[in-house]
Amino acid sequence: MNPSSTSVVEPTAPQKRKSPMSTRQRLLFFFTAWLIVLMPFLFWWNTWFGRQLSDKQITEYLRDDKHPRHIQHALVQIGERMTRHDAAVRQWYPDLMRLATYSVEDVRNTDAWVMGQDNSVPSFHAVLLNMLEDSSVTVRGNAALSLVRFGDGTGRAQLVALLQPAKVLAPEAGTVLDTGKTGEVIHQSGLVAKIKAGDKTVEARSPITGRIHSLSAEKGQAIAAGVEIATVSPDTEQIWEALRGLYFVGQMDDLSTVRAYQRPLPDIPDRVRQQASLTEQAIRARAK
Repeated sequence: MNPSSTSVVEPTAPQKRKSPMSTRQRLLFFFTAWLIVLMPFLFWWNTWFGRQLSDKQITEYLRDDKHPRHIQHALVQIGERMTRHDAAVRQWYPDLMRLATYSVEDVRNTDAWVMGQDNSVPSFHAVLLNMLEDSSVTVRGNAALSLVRFGDGTGRAQLVALLQPAKVLAPEAGTVLDTGKTGEVIHQSGLVAKIKAGDKTVEARSPITGRIHSLSAEKGQAIAAGVEIATVSPDTEQIWEALRGLYFVGQMDDLSTVRAYQRPLPDIPDRVRQQASLTEQAIRARAK
């Protein structure tokens, strides 16, 4: 046999068999997968205000200054029990009055709403009157709505303000780096614009939830502190609640603002237009 006529087959290297996953690797894999599922649940569980709290937990949460969301959770639970006329909630009434001046706006906002659930407490009435001077438009609005439950229309101007676009002002002088877009949906405390102020960047945020109604500044523009950057139109729920409050305490001077929500508008549902009509009727009836 001629060796030159035969094909030579090169030997192949033996394939390496994949080693099975070790017990440690399997445990690590399953632990990671478990965390991926568990973490969102724990976040939801800790932030969901519907989770029932015991009396002991409510007391602890009301004093948890490190976690304002815990304070809000306790306030919501108290408010729900107040609507059921649960006399046991009176033990926390001093806390409700104390929290009216709390440093976190969301806590004051919830607190103003909760105190309106029991209009038999004169001290709540007095505290709510003071909250009409709060720095937050939503806190002032909730205080005004709660005062309506006391038969007090002192907060009428604050209710009218809830129906109007909120102004977003430049916190410091500087150059506009970026802004949102007209018509963009934005949440309370949502970012509207960034401003370069010296060697730092400051942010202008929305005081309410709604849509950016107008922009008065553009990228690259130099602005002074306190200058209006944008306006934000209120969202449906804010409009709805304000109209309901004005149904009881509104006056003829408020009709032009109320009527604006009777027109067919793309972002205004029928129930809001109907409430605006009912509010106007109630105001006119009182005027007679």
